[in-house]
Amino acid sequence: MNKVEVKYRVPYADTDKMGVVYYANYLIYFEITRNEILREAGMPYSELEKSGFMLPVIEAVCHYKAPAQYDDLLTFTGWVDEVKGPRIKIFCEVHKDEKLLVSGYTVHACVNTAGKPVRPPESILSLSIN
Repeated sequence: MNKVEVKYRVPYADTDKMGVVYYANYLIYFEITRNEILREAGMPYSELEKSGFMLPVIEAVCHYKAPAQYDDLLTFTGWVDEVKGPRIKIFCEVHKDEKLLVSGYTVHACVNTAGKPVRPPESILSLSIN
């Protein structure tokens, strides 16, 4: 699968007193992107859960390069970089126009409904770029 892009206009509620996007909101942006990756692969997260799989975040990394502000039109770009055993690494970038504002990744453990690590379903295995 190739990269997925999501357009997002920053609402006032996403900003802090300094007028920039509050730092923790970028992890929400990563989640929005991750959900679209799964949806475009034909397996929305809601369907993944109905199939008995969950993807808890076990690691999250954000590199902040420049701030986004209220009403900015952002592009979230994401892709599955790696699937190793039950671990799935998803990279995300946040751009305004062509400028990279934030980059990072989340690592997920694929688990069953009992919380035990399991091999991800084929729909996820086929997403890895590497």
